[in-house]
Amino acid sequence: MTHWIGSFDSSIGVLSVVVDDGGAVKQLHFGKLRIDGVHEDATAIAPVRAQLEEYLAGERREFDLELAPEGTEFQRAVWYGLLTIPFGQTASYGQLAERVGYAGAFRAVGAANGANPIAVIMPCHRVVGSDGRLTGFGGGIPIKAALLALEGVLPRDMVAVADKRTRVGATLL
Repeated sequence: MTHWIGSFDSSIGVLSVVVDDGGAVKQLHFGKLRIDGVHEDATAIAPVRAQLEEYLAGERREFDLELAPEGTEFQRAVWYGLLTIPFGQTASYGQLAERVGYAGAFRAVGAANGANPIAVIMPCHRVVGSDGRLTGFGGGIPIKAALLALEGVLPRDMVAVADKRTRVGATLL
């Protein structure tokens, strides 16, 4: 199967998207990404770019894209579980573990969340610590804070000073 890649500037920095020949999203990467054997094609990633730009402009709350992340069965269960966390809300790792049928496995869920290959679209930024702290994020805490502020979970004036100790309000599911 052929894969296509494209990168573009966004309000949260450069994003790179990998899609398969059917247009399904395989990866979303923060920064410029090059993969041997994957061809660059801005047209192939155009639908993904358009929806990401709408989301980042506050014009979209959900994505309507085919997703095809590669991982273990457990990882995919966690990643698809992320799609059940609504725009503007957060869930703790423990809550996500319960939601995907692995109650008590919050550390394993955290590891799977951290390996999410399609960040933003599969909204791992909506997962926080049990005490509401932002914890980690592959794109960095400032980007996680910016995404949560975009969704109204975190005050916009907190974005510039946010770190892993920053807590979100009472929006846990």
